[in-house]
Amino acid sequence: MARDMTSSLHAVATGIFCACFLLVTLAGFWAVRWKRSDLNSLEEWGLAGRRFGTLVTWFLIGGDFYTAYTVIAVPAALYGTGAPGFFAIPYCILLYPYMMLVLPRLWQVCHRHGYVTLADFVRGRFGSRSLSIAIALTGILATMPYIALQLVGMREVIAALGINGEWPLIAAFIILAAYTYSSGLRAPAVIAIVKDIMLYIMVLAAIIIIPMKLGGYAHVFSAASTALAQKKPPASVILQPSQYLSYATLAFGSALAIVLYPHTATGVLSSSSGTVIKRNAALLPAYNLLLALIALLGFVALAAGVHTANTSSAVPLLFVQEFPGWFAGFCLAAIGIGALVPAAIMSIASANLFTRNLYGELIHRSMTPKQEATQAKLVSLFIKVGALVFVLFVRAQYAIELQLLGGIWITQLFPSVVLGLFTRWLHGRALFWGWLAGMATGTGMAFARDLKSSIYPLHIGGHVWTVYAAVPALLANLLVSIIVTLLLDAIGSERGRDTTLETDYVTEAA
Repeated sequence: MARDMTSSLHAVATGIFCACFLLVTLAGFWAVRWKRSDLNSLEEWGLAGRRFGTLVTWFLIGGDFYTAYTVIAVPAALYGTGAPGFFAIPYCILLYPYMMLVLPRLWQVCHRHGYVTLADFVRGRFGSRSLSIAIALTGILATMPYIALQLVGMREVIAALGINGEWPLIAAFIILAAYTYSSGLRAPAVIAIVKDIMLYIMVLAAIIIIPMKLGGYAHVFSAASTALAQKKPPASVILQPSQYLSYATLAFGSALAIVLYPHTATGVLSSSSGTVIKRNAALLPAYNLLLALIALLGFVALAAGVHTANTSSAVPLLFVQEFPGWFAGFCLAAIGIGALVPAAIMSIASANLFTRNLYGELIHRSMTPKQEATQAKLVSLFIKVGALVFVLFVRAQYAIELQLLGGIWITQLFPSVVLGLFTRWLHGRALFWGWLAGMATGTGMAFARDLKSSIYPLHIGGHVWTVYAAVPALLANLLVSIIVTLLLDAIGSERGRDTTLETDYVTEAA
């Protein structure tokens, strides 16, 4: 009897899940008609003609930041380790003022010079081919495991529905690949609107209804505290003093990194003006409220008695356990659709980088706008295939470990991109050597921890300081960049040509 009820619940949930997926699939293919234009150019296919207004940009950038894996991984961190999982909340609080300062300036110079990627900007600013290639390679390498993690999130959702085999994941991939190829950035922009509405409904229902069923939040925190204390090693709902520095540096380093990911730059550069970016920096904290509520679901799952060795499955299992079949299907569809939006944007951003800054720089072959767009579409498909193969044939833990490494790597773009927006003092060749030093330092620290954690214990003056590895790696990067700049200037080494103008960095009034 219990088995029949479970099968019936899964059948209803699966039906609702498939109906929601059909809706967003139709929206993805319809997007080719939205803000209709010739998609045979990289500007139109990869950046939607830079015509998105405040509302669409808000949904698109929100879709970039708050992915399926965010919805699964942040509560999973609280479910598994307790309070340290909350680092995502202060990191986003730090992020929005940083966005307000940096991104309108980036949009302005990229719009005036037709730059499509961050590597385009660095090439124009410092006139360094090797630095441009380094920026492009770092962006692609850091993004690939991020795409794989979206598919990992999708697989957790499918598993919670009780569906066996990999065919649903392959089907979802084919749908994603098809509408991204045909509609470009317009597809994830349209789907992001549907996805975010569904996510808000899901989260508000989950943080109100389930705690009420469990006896209120006092019981949730009490039960979560007891469950965490019984884990090996024990965890807590309160941050311990020994965790303060690692928590703070992880939040700070993550805030620096997220703006430098290619998919964030793609969302920003698709906006219609710098003012739109400023408005979004002011409005995006609404997503932070959503993230804080999502994080609490980790404690709710502990209080609800969800038992799983795979922390990533905690939230999907919570929904299946506590909600009726139809609403569980709706919630799981919201998470699944949350994988499609960032995966599409990430693959487009990586394809833009490859087409413009690797193929273009290494082959030295000029392409027509149509040839650029065609190649980017094909590369986007190849990237998604690579992520799918990785998820199907490699343990999900490897994708998580590589994504941790990717966060360390992407932070090393800070001197070239962010500082480059404000000063030309650093030498292009010095920035390349600084990037190399930062990459080597960060990678060495990560491998010293067997890629199990991005938190590294620094032994200084008889004390052990546990910090996010990206931060000391960035300090090494900056130190080498400054020293080499001074040396190159001392010997009179010629700098690359800066094709940007001082007036390019004057942002428009809000």
